[in-house]
Parts: sequence; structure tokens; C-alpha cells
Amino acid sequence: MKVLTVCGMGMGTSLMLLMEIQSVAKKHGIAIEGEAIDLGSAKGRTCDLIVASAEIANELSDVNAEIVGIKNIIDRVEIEQKVMPVIQNIINRGK
Repeated sequence: MKVLTVCGMGMGTSLMLLMEIQSVAKKHGIAIEGEAIDLGSAKGRTCDLIVASAEIANELSDVNAEIVGIKNIIDRVEIEQKVMPVIQNIINRGK
């Protein structure tokens, strides 16, 4: 599964978010191939899921992927509660 994490510059926030998503998914036995990128690079990319802060997620409505907005990117519980159901749905659609 390919996941993009997006922030304004594509460095700190998106990288922290990607590492957290990979950790949470691993706990559920799911391997995540991911990339941390900036907002401008997100458009036109191919992936299964995009995760970003809630503000940036609102700017990604024209991409062809599932989008999850996170209010508190350091809240592992919020990330798991919002991201894992979407990951499971994507996996189930692929079966």
C-alpha cells in the first residue's frame, strides 16, 4: 500500500506523520510504502492514501486517492482511529 504524507514543505511534519502511520500499521500487521512530500508535489501523484494535517487535507480535494485529515499530528490515538479504518477499507476493496 502506498501512502503519501503531506505538509507545507515536505520535510518535518510529513516525515513524522509517515513514521507514525508506518508504526501504527505495523502493529496491525500491515506494511506501508510511504513518502513524505510537500503540498505542491502531492497533486498528480499516484497513491492509495494521502494523510495530512486537517488544513492541508482541505486543499487536496482534487487528487485521486483517499484523503485523511489529522487535527493533532502528534496524537497517535487520533492517527490510528482515523487512518486504520481507511487502510482496512482500501485493503478490503483490493481483495
